[in-house]
Amino acid sequence: MSRKGLSSDRLEAFSDGVIAVIITIMVLELKVPGPDGIAGLRAVLPTIFLYLLTFVQIGIYWVNHHYLVDEVETVSHGILWANLMFLFFLSLFPFATDWIGVKGLSSFTTALYAAVSIFPGLGYMALWTQIRAQSAAPAHASWGKQIASVSLYLAAIPVAYYRLAASLVLIGVVATLWLLPPKVEVSPE
Repeated sequence: MSRKGLSSDRLEAFSDGVIAVIITIMVLELKVPGPDGIAGLRAVLPTIFLYLLTFVQIGIYWVNHHYLVDEVETVSHGILWANLMFLFFLSLFPFATDWIGVKGLSSFTTALYAAVSIFPGLGYMALWTQIRAQSAAPAHASWGKQIASVSLYLAAIPVAYYRLAASLVLIGVVATLWLLPPKVEVSPE
């Protein structure tokens, strides 16, 4: 009796659920500011900006995870564990975002956020490598784009100690790189 390969349906459903929980945890960490009016809004603007940046980053990972899982022919043991590693690293975003919300935007908190941003990138690379090893489908993302992303996050760490805004721009550049839809080959019918 031969065993069929595992379907990607459960992997995708589980991942969607975990990502939805991560986003929910982030929004629950947003606190109403103490002062009323404009002063209160001004006090939370850095936190709101970071929440937006993190939401976009998680959203980009969710979209690209969808494209990546679509390339899966069968799910292997390595793919399951690489996916769990990716989701674990992605789940660290609420921690880093909340840390900035509590401690404020500083060189250290920005460097921490950049460091935390590296890990989902590495996890995604591991998952991408596992899937590409067994899939004949055209890749939705290049290896170079992934290396560039992790490198920009890495560069944002020391930059945070010299120019806080420049560090955030580097993180934002990564998001911008991934906002464009992938070039997917369409077969003529």
